[in-house]
Amino acid sequence: MKEIRVRFAPSPTGYLHVGGLRTALYNFLFARKNNGKFILRIEDTDRNRFVEGAVENLINSLKWCGLNYDEGPDVGGNFGPYMQSQRIELYKKYAEELINKGHAYYCFCKPERLQALREEQEKQKLPQVKYDKHCLNLSKEEIQRNLNDNKPFVIRLNVIPNQKIIFNDIIRGTVEFDSNNIDDQILIKSDGYPTYHMANVVDDHFMEISHVIRGEEWLSSTPKHILLYEFFNWEKPKFAHLPLLLNPDRSKLSKRQGDVAVEDYRAKGYLQQALVNFVALLGWNAGDDQEFYYMNELIEKFSLERVNKAGAVFDLQKLNWLNAEHLRKLDDKILLSMLKDFILTTPYSNLNYSDDKLLKIIESMKERVTFIHEFVNNCKYFYEPPKEYEQKSVEKNWKEDTHIHLIKFKVEIERIENPTKEDFEITFNKIVGELNIGKGKLIHPLRLAVTGQSTGPGIFDILAILGKDEVVKRIEKAIQDLNQSK
Repeated sequence: MKEIRVRFAPSPTGYLHVGGLRTALYNFLFARKNNGKFILRIEDTDRNRFVEGAVENLINSLKWCGLNYDEGPDVGGNFGPYMQSQRIELYKKYAEELINKGHAYYCFCKPERLQALREEQEKQKLPQVKYDKHCLNLSKEEIQRNLNDNKPFVIRLNVIPNQKIIFNDIIRGTVEFDSNNIDDQILIKSDGYPTYHMANVVDDHFMEISHVIRGEEWLSSTPKHILLYEFFNWEKPKFAHLPLLLNPDRSKLSKRQGDVAVEDYRAKGYLQQALVNFVALLGWNAGDDQEFYYMNELIEKFSLERVNKAGAVFDLQKLNWLNAEHLRKLDDKILLSMLKDFILTTPYSNLNYSDDKLLKIIESMKERVTFIHEFVNNCKYFYEPPKEYEQKSVEKNWKEDTHIHLIKFKVEIERIENPTKEDFEITFNKIVGELNIGKGKLIHPLRLAVTGQSTGPGIFDILAILGKDEVVKRIEKAIQDLNQSK
């Protein structure tokens, strides 16, 4: 069997779109599942859209996601160069071969003529605006004269009319196009650079790509590519066109409705494992109910035959759920390292908390967070006294005699040298019994006093993490602040 060789071929026009990540991921999974090669090729021939630094961003995003390619611009390989702008002469050579065979031709039409042609066809309400093959009928002498005079030109594909172009798509089955609906596509632009169509086919052939796995938006371009393969008498790769990514309202996923760049999700604190897991499920499932995957499981279960034709909805809630699940399954030592790194970016970087204390914070909050930053942002009371108190809880739980209950608890705690979680709980139950009050009359004001909030981890976990001195200080301050405000 021919070696499986697939490629991800983005244009360096900015960030890595999550749709691009999905394409790269499916190529990667397919290659790894079949002991094949995954190649990165940069399609940078559209110089008007080239963005400085975009190649580096693409590479960084792919590597962050764990999509390590076997060949590419920065790792080399036997089929390079892997930047299309470094392969220009190759495209020109094969465009000239097509001209010599009658499968392509020089077009010298000025923009004004092309615009007038477009307007006329639109006026006639033709099903498709197409070039009218005007320059196909130029004599050899006229063509040579134009070339000698350095007249600007493009090279166009000579599409034969009244042909059926049929191919099998691994995802969509048999697909058929009528050549009468296919334009004489430009292959080489007036600046000498190839269009996507020309460079794509030439590169896929010479890089020995076995399967072309790409987005549905390229489906309508495939007949042009098939014609090129046939005109060159080259073996065609197998094609698989992935479904569109959709917003929840089923419109095409776009930046207008939210973040679409991998960099955006990374900056927001999403885990690489969670984003990859989520993106893998955008159009594919293994035929069961499993939704949580690590990369090795995705590789083991992936197949193109299980990719759906229908568009896949980008459900942010599902991504958040997966992020929380992956976060919870990380080893506490990894979470500790991540938390320490995050704390360095906050006003609490000078606290110098021990690893033991941070691990206790992690343990108490683990089931309550979705992102690493929430180990700080959702429980700032572990890092500083409350600056304000939740008004709803104050109104509900701070009564005339509340401060008496809290003082009694505080005095009892002060007698214990280094109270543990159990000591705090025993003391609490003792005070409740002595005062003959319901537990809620002490536990809610106590939580309010030390955290400023009405929700969070178990109150005795919080007290043990904060320690006696801090708990005492916070009770005293809350009594002072809240009794004045009442």
